[in-house]
Amino acid sequence: MTEQITGSTAGPAHSHEAAAEESRRQVLYWRLLARLFDHEEQPALESASLAVVEDIGLPSALLDPQTSVDAVVQRHPELAAEFDGLMARGPAPDPATGDDARDRAAEVRRAALVSKVLLNVFATGSGPVSAGQLARWQADAGWLERALGCRPGELRGGRGARTTGPAGGQGAAATGTGPGVATPGPGGLVPAIGPELGAIEADLVKRMQLREVLADPELAAQLTPSMSLIEQLLRDKSNLSGLALANAKSLIRRFVDEVAEVLRTQVEQTTVGAVDRSVPPKRVFRNLDLDRTIWKSLTNWSPEEERLYVDRLYYRHTARKTTPQRLIVVVDQSGSMVDSMVNCTILASIFAGLPKVDVHLIAYDTRALDLTPWVSDPFEVLLRTRLGGGNDGPVAMAMALPKITEPRNTVMVWISDFYEFDRSQPLFEGIEAVHRSGVKFIPVGSVTSSGRQEVNPWFRERFKALGTPVLSGHIRKLVHELKTFLA
Repeated sequence: MTEQITGSTAGPAHSHEAAAEESRRQVLYWRLLARLFDHEEQPALESASLAVVEDIGLPSALLDPQTSVDAVVQRHPELAAEFDGLMARGPAPDPATGDDARDRAAEVRRAALVSKVLLNVFATGSGPVSAGQLARWQADAGWLERALGCRPGELRGGRGARTTGPAGGQGAAATGTGPGVATPGPGGLVPAIGPELGAIEADLVKRMQLREVLADPELAAQLTPSMSLIEQLLRDKSNLSGLALANAKSLIRRFVDEVAEVLRTQVEQTTVGAVDRSVPPKRVFRNLDLDRTIWKSLTNWSPEEERLYVDRLYYRHTARKTTPQRLIVVVDQSGSMVDSMVNCTILASIFAGLPKVDVHLIAYDTRALDLTPWVSDPFEVLLRTRLGGGNDGPVAMAMALPKITEPRNTVMVWISDFYEFDRSQPLFEGIEAVHRSGVKFIPVGSVTSSGRQEVNPWFRERFKALGTPVLSGHIRKLVHELKTFLA
């Protein structure tokens, strides 16, 4: 009797919970369809979807079509495993069969992740496309391919799906229970979706009118170098050749020269360091200390003639004490740090031209690249960078550590948003060890003309506790900090 009562009360509650989860799932998919077929937002669907996503503990960035999947995974690395094979797996069992209702909750979570990759890949809008937008789409298409159980680029390259799914089970092309048995499922999309992805990518490339402009000398000459234009050129340089590549290089060099002139002036105008009185002052007019000369000559005043006779001129000491210093600049070259990459590359080249300053430059994403041999030529440095990708700070730290020979005479500038794939703090532990060895460590959120910066709060708090707070992103402040230490 007790068992019958328990069963009768659990059934309706179980059914109600399943219905609620199904409604949530439908909200997310209705929003996806609305965004795919209508560029205007549907306020009711947007607010309802936001409530669902936040309630199940997923980041709201999943609903922002302007945020790439890479950016979401970079900030929430635990989601990477969920995206892999996401659409190759069959749907969760129906609770009506007696399984736990949590399977319905899993389907809601799955709907949110599926909606993200589909919206980012298929809602490409219209109008001109920048190289950055194309790169972001290609990365998102790679995540869709991974969700279908394929390697990034596999479907667009026409090579078909793998025969084995990410978990070692049935491949993405079919979701069956045995050989020759295939049931309808997301995996059935694989044979047909490859050509569609290829067509979308071709359309995006066609809409990149910049390549056509660069191929025309008259049109290319009308382009005004700017940070946004340089970003597009740097992202797309591997796809340019001939006259278009030559015009792109010319634009990059023009921009580099213009920014270098401004930064060089800021470096020269930043006066720091103690005066070195062991060096005799230069006896030139601009160094003449007129007040001291008059004061020292007052005993030579002739009241009768009302003249002051000067028998010695005094000059100001302008030489400042300098010691050989090593400057190690480590720059995050992921997509969000383009502005910083350009500015810091130019800034490093300027400091490399100062006497007794040994400058080393390292750029990194998931791999590190030692750009020190070209540090004096920012143009060559930028041509060797590959913008985009994730962040793997420990790789860059491993390359930087051997460059520290005299910690007390070394400054390390690390420019990044510090959103690492690995949050188990190996990078911070390395930074902490470098700081305690005597190296002056300067973390910088970004180096832009506007001072805009974004820094992982986890790192920001720990840098503050370490006594090395993150420097404001304005480049003038970084110039002053570096001159203060190097002078």
